[in-house]
Amino acid sequence: MKKILGLAILTAAFAFSGAAQELNSKGQPVVKSNDNAPVELKAGETITRGAALGKSDAKKVSFEKVMKNPQQFAGKTVAVEGVIVRSCKKEGCWMELAANKDAKPVRVTFGDHAFFIPLNAAGLNAKAEGVFEVKVLSKEKVDHMVNDDGAKIERNADGTANEITFVATGVELTKSKS
Repeated sequence: MKKILGLAILTAAFAFSGAAQELNSKGQPVVKSNDNAPVELKAGETITRGAALGKSDAKKVSFEKVMKNPQQFAGKTVAVEGVIVRSCKKEGCWMELAANKDAKPVRVTFGDHAFFIPLNAAGLNAKAEGVFEVKVLSKEKVDHMVNDDGAKIERNADGTANEITFVATGVELTKSKS
């Protein structure tokens, strides 16, 4: 009888813990998933990927400030937010994030494919923590990005390109309420 009562209590505890919802930084429900499958979010719902946000000492910076002087932020852990302008349609392994839909985007990757975002993430709002990098991409890498991913990249005369990227350790994706 004690075993049955113990199992009933344990089962009830698991049931109630499963009903508890995780909330994002704005107190809205989080939809948990680790894959890149397309999702349909309701206004205000959030998806998280990678490491939880707010756990590091990341200083929040604006894209405008970064774009004015990218070297100042290179290699430093920071927090940014914006709108996803485009994202990878094959794996969900990158996104282009900008301050708004009309601003110049920055390509965001996820630490050597540490996590993925939904294939239909374009248009979602995003918060991310990670590190900015400033580098020169080889002609071969630029060709791949343009031909395979449809990237819009300004090339140097030799076919290479200067790039400001953001390597995210974690992201929160939210559907706008409007």
